[in-house]
Amino acid sequence: MNTTTLLVRQRQLADTTVRTTPDAALQEGQIRVQVDRFALTANNITYAAMGDMLQYWQFFPSGEAGWGIIPVWGFGTVQASLHPDVAVGERLYGYWPMASHAVLSPQRVGSAGFSDGAAHRAGLHAVYNQYLRTSADPFYQPFDEDIQALLRPLFVTSWLIDDFLAEQHFFGAEAVLLSSASSKTAYGTAFAMAQRGGVQVMGLTSANNRAFCESLGCYHRVLAYEDLQQLPAQLACVYVDFAGSVTLRARVHRYFSALAYSCAVGASHVHDLGGAGDLPGPRPTMFFAPAQVKKRNADWGAAGLNDRLVQAWQHFSAAVQAPPQPWLAVQQHHGIAATQAVYLQVLGGQGSPRVGHMASLLD
Repeated sequence: MNTTTLLVRQRQLADTTVRTTPDAALQEGQIRVQVDRFALTANNITYAAMGDMLQYWQFFPSGEAGWGIIPVWGFGTVQASLHPDVAVGERLYGYWPMASHAVLSPQRVGSAGFSDGAAHRAGLHAVYNQYLRTSADPFYQPFDEDIQALLRPLFVTSWLIDDFLAEQHFFGAEAVLLSSASSKTAYGTAFAMAQRGGVQVMGLTSANNRAFCESLGCYHRVLAYEDLQQLPAQLACVYVDFAGSVTLRARVHRYFSALAYSCAVGASHVHDLGGAGDLPGPRPTMFFAPAQVKKRNADWGAAGLNDRLVQAWQHFSAAVQAPPQPWLAVQQHHGIAATQAVYLQVLGGQGSPRVGHMASLLD
C-alpha cells in the first residue's frame, strides 16, 4: 500500500507538491491510521505561517529540506495495528498530517484515547499529541463529524482566549476588538464573550464580510477595516489579532490611546505578516492555547476543564447549526487535485466565510 502526502514549500506556501510513497512495515507497538477526512481552515494557514516559530512543522517531518506537511484536525480509522490495546477499525479524532495515512506509536493508552509516543514528538506540546477514541469522546456525535473537525479545535482556542482575558478582567478595558471577525476562531471568541457579557465585542472585517458578521448576532458592532476611525480614539480596548497583518496592527496601536492589551492569535493575512515593531502601547503578546490549557488543568483538573469545554461546545455547535440560516455550510473535497485546489483557495482567503471545507486525499 502507499501513502499520499501533500507538501508545501515552507517559504512559499502557495507552492505545493504531492508525494506518494510505499508504506513501510509497522514496528512493534505502532499503528497505521487511514486519515478519512480533515478540515481546512485559516487555522491551518496559521500553522504554516507560524511553522518555524511554534514548531508546527516538527509534528510531521517531510524529510525534504524546505518542504513541510501542514497539520490538520479530523478523523481517521485504524487500518493496521501492532499495539495490543488499539484495535483495527477504531475511529480516532486528532491531529493528522495532510496525508492519506499516518503511523502513530500509542503510549499512555486509556479508555479515552492515547498520545503519540513517536520520538520526534516527545518535546512538542502534549495537547497536539492526543488522539481520542470517538467511542468514549463526550464531544463526539457521529452525524456531526464535519462540524467537529471544522470548529472544535478552533472553538477550544476561542474559549481559552475568552477565559484568559476574563481571568485578567479584560485588562480593565470596556471593549474587545477582534480582527478577521468572519474567521471561525474570531466568531467563536465573540460568541464566548457575548455569553459571558460585561464587555463590548467589536469585529473588524472586510467590507464584503460585514453583513455575514452582523448576521451571527455575537458582535455588538462590526466595522470594515477602513472604518476603524469610526470608533473613539480614547476607547479603552483589548485588540485580539486573528489577521496577523502588520499594517492593521500598526493602525490599531497608533489610533487607540487607551489600548489595554494586544493579543496576537492568528496569521490569516499571510501576505502582510510581520513582527511587533516599534509600536506605541502594549507590546503584542502571542496567545498560545496549550499554555492556558496547562494552567486550567492545574486549577480545575483535566476533568473539570473538559466538562466546561464540553458544555460550551454543545451550546456553540447548536447555535452554529440553528435554522433558518446556519452559520456554516460544509463542502466536501475528495482526492489530490481537489485538496490542492481548496488549500490554495483557503490560503488566498477566497470564498464565503459561511462555507467550511472538508478534504480527503483518499481517492
